[in-house]
Amino acid sequence: MKKRSRFPGIYVVLILLLLYLPIAVVIAYSFNDTKLFHWAGFTFSWYGKLFHNQTLINAFFNSLELALISSASAAVLGTLGAVGLSGRHFRARGALENLSMIPIMVPEIILGMAYLSFFTFVRLPAGMLTLVLAHTTFCVPYIFINVKARLSALDPSIGEAARDLGASAQRAFFDITLPLIAPAILSGALLAFAMSMDDVVISFFVTGAQTSTLPLEIYSMLRMGVTPEINALCTVLLGAVFLLVALSGLFKKSSRSRFFEKKPGKKL
Repeated sequence: MKKRSRFPGIYVVLILLLLYLPIAVVIAYSFNDTKLFHWAGFTFSWYGKLFHNQTLINAFFNSLELALISSASAAVLGTLGAVGLSGRHFRARGALENLSMIPIMVPEIILGMAYLSFFTFVRLPAGMLTLVLAHTTFCVPYIFINVKARLSALDPSIGEAARDLGASAQRAFFDITLPLIAPAILSGALLAFAMSMDDVVISFFVTGAQTSTLPLEIYSMLRMGVTPEINALCTVLLGAVFLLVALSGLFKKSSRSRFFEKKPGKKL
């Protein structure tokens, strides 16, 4: 019997360690009863200090508001763009698709400088509005790519069958196409939400003195060194991310089952 190589298993273990060991260390040290890098006992005191830090709380809600508005706006724009280009063949289609990818292909520092120059040129004061406009712009491609890929995989005869049965183009889209592309829209919106919450470089260029986001506050705190309070904050954010991923998986599963369920009495 031929022996199997152990290399793939070792490789997988090393990759998992590189990915998750730093996360495990951050979580563990958020409960450490000292600021030093040695274990001194278990405590929740850093979480108490975190939730009483008004600056961080304000920055968190600013980032949450920014990410929700930006991802929702990008979901609408990205979906409209993907649907508008789907099934249509014209000369400028490839150019328009490539143009839609530019925000994720250009380095963030260049985008940040471009946004700053543009907002200065139109005399738009830096603040939440400039943050929303900048974040929406670089979030659109994440939804556009997901929805475009999903639309290209759909069988066009489904929509054509609905039209043959008397459904209008709008009715066929909302009853047939939209439920099928909803998981792609959601996954793209979640990715856009995460990218907006995580952004430092672009936010640094377009934010105002009165508006600070959570990544910028964390960056400012890290100049003084990593503290257990930052570890506690990272642990809370990791928990929120894992929850969103779980909810996304449940939504995808339920949306597929709901669409393919038989709905008596409903006509096109």
